[in-house]
Amino acid sequence: MENKKVRPNGKALIPFLIFVLFYLGVGLYLNYKEVPMAFYVVPAPISVLVGIIFAFIMFKGSIDSKFSNFVKGCGDENIIIMCIIYILAGAFATVSGAMGGVESTVNLGMSIIPPQLLTAGIFLMAALISLATGTSVGTITTMCPIAVGLATQGGLSMPLTIGALVGGSMFGDNLSVISDTTIAATRTQNVEMRDKFKMNFKLALPAAIITFVLLLIFGKPEVVTQGGPYEYSFVKVIPYIVVLVSALLGFNVFLVLTSGILLSGIIGIATHSFTLLELPGHIYTGFSGVFEIFLLSMLTGGLAYMVRNEGGIEWIIQKTKKFLKGSKSAEVGTAVLISALDAAVANNTVAIIIAGPVAKEFSNEYKMDPRRSASLLDTFSCVMQGFIPYGAQLLIAAKLTEGAVSTFQIMPFLWYQFILAVVAIISVYIPFTEPKDKWNYEYDMPQSKAKEFIDKGIAPQDAKIA
Repeated sequence: MENKKVRPNGKALIPFLIFVLFYLGVGLYLNYKEVPMAFYVVPAPISVLVGIIFAFIMFKGSIDSKFSNFVKGCGDENIIIMCIIYILAGAFATVSGAMGGVESTVNLGMSIIPPQLLTAGIFLMAALISLATGTSVGTITTMCPIAVGLATQGGLSMPLTIGALVGGSMFGDNLSVISDTTIAATRTQNVEMRDKFKMNFKLALPAAIITFVLLLIFGKPEVVTQGGPYEYSFVKVIPYIVVLVSALLGFNVFLVLTSGILLSGIIGIATHSFTLLELPGHIYTGFSGVFEIFLLSMLTGGLAYMVRNEGGIEWIIQKTKKFLKGSKSAEVGTAVLISALDAAVANNTVAIIIAGPVAKEFSNEYKMDPRRSASLLDTFSCVMQGFIPYGAQLLIAAKLTEGAVSTFQIMPFLWYQFILAVVAIISVYIPFTEPKDKWNYEYDMPQSKAKEFIDKGIAPQDAKIA
């Protein structure tokens, strides 16, 4: 978005606060009334719309000028890129699922996990599936019935088993290149997905290894049962592998996802999972499936632009300057901000979209590597989202146990989230995630890439265009 100096104005944040309070208040009320999935009954875009209406009422200027600012925010380049990636990722997930990719991935994992390693194996499988599919909720929905059955048959602790499942699901949600959170974090910070992945991986891997070892020690089944046989087709797992590897190699994300859709479509047709005429329908279903987050991103982008123009973001920056002294304190501030927002809105993608512009300002002001800010936004939003008892992940997991455990019984066993938070905090003071390729803040890109433009005599303002 445009960077124009405005006077700090705390009142400009009121529409944002109204959005958050409306979203949280309705959720708490419906939860009090024992409405299932209380925080997800009212779609998030409706809550944003309430904030937008108040922004139009409160902010000065004509309706035309306010609408112009709103549309500029909705049509911001990063917002549009984010939205296009959403629909492509949604299409890939739907087509891959329709051709049996998810079932084959689950069964492939279950067929190679020794029965005595069930709890740790469930964590590992959830991590791999969510990494491939980009969705923690989808992973939990797919694997929870299997996990419940294995826990019952093997004499496992049900809360521990479900905690391992949720933890593994958040691992992939945090890292996957087609996850909503990854897309939002990288676009708001204007960094490459592979760079953010590398930085996040240095946090997630040690946390996952520690969790896996603990589950091996404390998650042994009382009775070893032989499951299966699990039927799978390895060819149906290939699209996930291709998309992940291609993204990590740095290929254009639009090319990666489009190739993934086509590859999944070809495999689906070849294996008679669907016909050529049915493929367009699956692609469009994928587009439709992400409509809420698509609309939410656009509306929130518009509201954020209006709030920024009125000085709301600048007010936050000015106030936090009293506490932020450098890059390390900026990292802590980013972690606290995203955690608080996720706890408020119970949606990690929404929290990142709101916090992203502020984190980008922190990055510019305090020389916090934007790859690091993207990593922190995604990491701490996933930590909080995978912990709050009213989040979709725990609510769905508890529901699928058919009353065997409650969300509060699962919470003490969310070991991966706890460990990931500790590892991430340690990384602030022991910067083991710091990349060798430093960031060039003048050109807003890695130094190695900026050098190419510097050698050609291209100015910073033209570098991105070039």
